Amino acid sequence: MPAAPCLIRAALPSDEAAWRRLWAGYCDFYDAHVPEAVTRRTWVRILDPDSAVMCIVAEVDGAVVGFANCVVHLGTWETESLCYLEDLYVDPAARGKGIASQLIEWLRNAMRAEGWARLYWMTRADNAAARALYDRFTQADGYVRYVLRQK
Repeated sequence: MPAAPCLIRAALPSDEAAWRRLWAGYCDFYDAHVPEAVTRRTWVRILDPDSAVMCIVAEVDGAVVGFANCVVHLGTWETESLCYLEDLYVDPAARGKGIASQLIEWLRNAMRAEGWARLYWMTRADNAAARALYDRFTQADGYVRYVLRQK
């Protein structure tokens, strides 16, 4: 299926309601309970030009239908910054139209333009639909993630 005509752009203050709706869908997909204080703080960081957190949105026919939340950071294995694509989500009604691919492609172009050493992300091993998309860009690197939590 050809890609939907889609505008990829930085999130704007006026996108908050759409972003929150999509964010809720993303959290539901991952069975994650993200406290309102964290959601609110994430949105504030997205809009803060001095924050390492950024968000791009996909807009189709004037409606925001997807987003990519990223963190640009320094690392110890590179001299250039890295971009961690932390959250990628497209409204289920807009899937299958190449929107997620366009979000990743926008970030790949930003990587080149900004001089990031790499763009990276992860997903659940059983997320077959996402992995089919991601495998078109690169193969999984085989690392296993470990997480320690304070609480």
